[in-house]
Amino acid sequence: MSISTETQAQILRYYHAERWRIGTIATQLGVHHGTVRRVLTQAGLPRTGISPRPSRIDPYLSFIRATLAQFPTLTASRLYVMVKERGYPGRPDHFRHLVALHRPRPKAEAYLRLRTLPGEQAQVDWGHFGHLEIGRARRALMAFVMVLAWSRMIYLRFFLDARMENFLRGHVGAFGAWGGLPRVLLYDNLKSAVLERQGQAIRFNPTLLQFAGHYRYEPRPVAIARGNEKGRVERAIRYVREAFFAGRTFLDLADLNAQAEAWCTGEAADRRCPEDPSLSVREAFALEAAHLLALPEHPYPTDEQVAVQVGKTPYVRFDLNDYSVPPEHVQQTLTVVADPLRVRIIDGQTVLATHRRSYDRGQCIEEPAHLATLVEQKHQASLHRGTDRLTRAVPESRELLVQAAGRGANLGAITAALLRLLDRYGASELRAGIEEALARQVPHPNAVRLALERRRETTDRPPPVEISLPEHVQRRDTPVRPHRLEPYDRLTEASDDPE
Repeated sequence: MSISTETQAQILRYYHAERWRIGTIATQLGVHHGTVRRVLTQAGLPRTGISPRPSRIDPYLSFIRATLAQFPTLTASRLYVMVKERGYPGRPDHFRHLVALHRPRPKAEAYLRLRTLPGEQAQVDWGHFGHLEIGRARRALMAFVMVLAWSRMIYLRFFLDARMENFLRGHVGAFGAWGGLPRVLLYDNLKSAVLERQGQAIRFNPTLLQFAGHYRYEPRPVAIARGNEKGRVERAIRYVREAFFAGRTFLDLADLNAQAEAWCTGEAADRRCPEDPSLSVREAFALEAAHLLALPEHPYPTDEQVAVQVGKTPYVRFDLNDYSVPPEHVQQTLTVVADPLRVRIIDGQTVLATHRRSYDRGQCIEEPAHLATLVEQKHQASLHRGTDRLTRAVPESRELLVQAAGRGANLGAITAALLRLLDRYGASELRAGIEEALARQVPHPNAVRLALERRRETTDRPPPVEISLPEHVQRRDTPVRPHRLEPYDRLTEASDDPE
């Protein structure tokens, strides 16, 4: 059980000054008596009063202490098995409590206060500030923090992830805001900085090494478990949480970053400088700026570059969303080059499309020209499929289309009309109708339809009806034969005869 420092002080005072028993202290403070024993043992003060009662663990204490001295992190469950094999009769839960009283505590380590020269060092780290809901996407809100070790000038910028591109964008933004950079940048063991570490052997991220070479500074990771080496940036992140982010409202990421920039150059720069309390951070930075390294002529490129495969539809998938490309580039491998505001899709050196970047999920960002081109291609493809079907069923239709094209007619409309006649009358009848229309030198679907109707009436056939029509509509087209009138005449004559 974890207790406060105040409660620990009360336990020690009641036991050593007031001579209270352990059970009395536990009852009055509302804690377990084992917690009281642990506090007394960890304090290392001589115990007065009644000596403790014998315990079943006493015969095994020498073995337990020797084992823990050799293996300080050995778990109580494993130690219980070892002691039980040697005859310990107690239960594991009580044994775990007793072991906590005798486990050696690590000694408190003292740290030197590290001081740096102006322009010598800056410290870098990420801070996690919850999440942002953007449409259907839930994005992590990450704060990039860089602080100059001497003047304590802070650069703060928020991103929606902690990927390498945003890590480098944070660097470039800090260098630009300060008009220079220090000679050493100190990193925690981030994957963006250190890929692997075995003792003193360190394998840096090659992208970070290229970036450091471009700006001519030394990347330096802190030693493991040495929090004092990067205490400035950790305190800066805590300061950002308490003095800037707590209770703050913002519209979107751009608004939050605008507020962060104003805070860094305003309130945060007006606080007292820890290195020299007679100066503000702003004044100390003015002195340190003269010692910073100059920026190179061109900034390091920080755009994201990803190879993407275009499928059967003219879209590429990037960062949870789809972006359109010209339809002639389907089934190809292209390159996406993205910055925080836009997404460019490139084929070699040619920019095929430029879109605004979306941080939502499942969105389809389209260029209207791409869709118009696709619709036109699909329309042409549909026309070609219809023409192929018509000419395969009725080869004579090819001549009718040629003559119609010579007169400037709409071939799409003619093809569609002839296909409807093909479905209604069949291939053999349509062939005869087209031949008659060509013989009359009228290459038009209406001429073909009139020829088909004349042939139907000549053979006394019912008009063709599409199968898809309802039954009551089909019955309307059924031919009705008129009755002969002679029987009615005979009935009339019979009624006129005298009886």
